[in-house]
Amino acid sequence: MDIFLVILGLILIIVGIIGCVVPGLPGPISGWAGLLVTIYAKAIPNDWNFIFTTLAVAVGISVLDYFIPAIGTKKFGGSKYGTYGAMIGLIVGVFTPIPGGILIGPFAGAFIGEYIKNSNENQAFKAAVGAFVGFLVSTGMQLIVSIAFLYFYIQMITENWHNII
Repeated sequence: MDIFLVILGLILIIVGIIGCVVPGLPGPISGWAGLLVTIYAKAIPNDWNFIFTTLAVAVGISVLDYFIPAIGTKKFGGSKYGTYGAMIGLIVGVFTPIPGGILIGPFAGAFIGEYIKNSNENQAFKAAVGAFVGFLVSTGMQLIVSIAFLYFYIQMITENWHNII
């Protein structure tokens, strides 16, 4: 059973890393679930302080993920139209066959949304840059946390490997 839990934990952590760049998959929350599943293996000591701390980090980063692109758009002078456009563009970008659609989508969506509101190309471009920067910052933060979860997982496994096998 321990091997099953350890493998399931690794799968969830990998899904978490992938989820940082693929919308629809929960990034850090999946990685945290992988840590939680792993500590249920009898060979791994239960450290509930660690689990609750990493849960707080995963939830905090996941909540921030919804606000950072909007903050980026507003910091660069955008409106709600630009923010909504960036979100729609992200979703469309994921499902298009265009290479880099996940990066182009939020930028194009913010530009179109802001242009619809203001009909000012310069303002729309600034808002689009803000949405793009916000998206990159948010994705980067999620990746850092998810990779840290992978590091913690590897550390748990290597410290207790003799008990697992």
